[in-house]
Amino acid sequence: MTTQAEPTRRERQRQATLEEIVAVARGLLTDPAGLSLRAVAQQMGITAPALYRYVASYQDLVHLVAADIDAQTAQRLVEARETQPDHDPAAQILCVAFAFRRWALTHREEFGLVFTNPITAHHHDPDALPDVQTGRVFTELLARVWEKYQFPVPAVEDLDPAVVAVLDDPMIPADLDDIPDSARGLIWVFIRSWVACYGTVTMEVFGHCDPRIIETGALFRDMITSQSAMLGIFDELPRLQPLIDRELTR
Repeated sequence: MTTQAEPTRRERQRQATLEEIVAVARGLLTDPAGLSLRAVAQQMGITAPALYRYVASYQDLVHLVAADIDAQTAQRLVEARETQPDHDPAAQILCVAFAFRRWALTHREEFGLVFTNPITAHHHDPDALPDVQTGRVFTELLARVWEKYQFPVPAVEDLDPAVVAVLDDPMIPADLDDIPDSARGLIWVFIRSWVACYGTVTMEVFGHCDPRIIETGALFRDMITSQSAMLGIFDELPRLQPLIDRELTR
């Protein structure tokens, strides 16, 4: 068995500096002047050339910060998932969706940095697509909901040819090897479900709808109801309603 070598002193120092860079950059997200390499260097008390030894560009800095935020947010979602038993993926996915919404509404700048359509930025280089950990939490739960409730998935031959081409090589943060060919349309359900949740939260975060709808959570509640029908858990809503009411008012 191969043992992994301990990091050298230089490697530990480099990692510590990178962590400091990310922490400083995250602190600048709410600064009126905004995030920049110059601002990070000034906050750290180093020169811009010294900073470039760790981050090659502004976009490199954004990727580092986004990955850190994504990892921490994914952990929040995992903690929300674990408040419900494993045999109840319907309750788990509701808690995860509401936890995602709460985080987004209280961390608007971080939400805007992480969820600015990374697929568009990398569509010419699929290998460079970021592995969005928050997305993985969602897709893993969606797969478990399907395994339990066996809701119908669209037949691939009935889908738009443009969608079929996507399903042959989907760019989503999920492990798809366990999905049988007969249920390949499940990937389309994953995509549609994420778009519904993310799209609703985005409208709320950036205030692109009546603020009273945001304050009451009416739009998000309606999205949950619509999604429950597609995911085969509509009949579970009476049982889950107290959970929905509680999560919506947290």
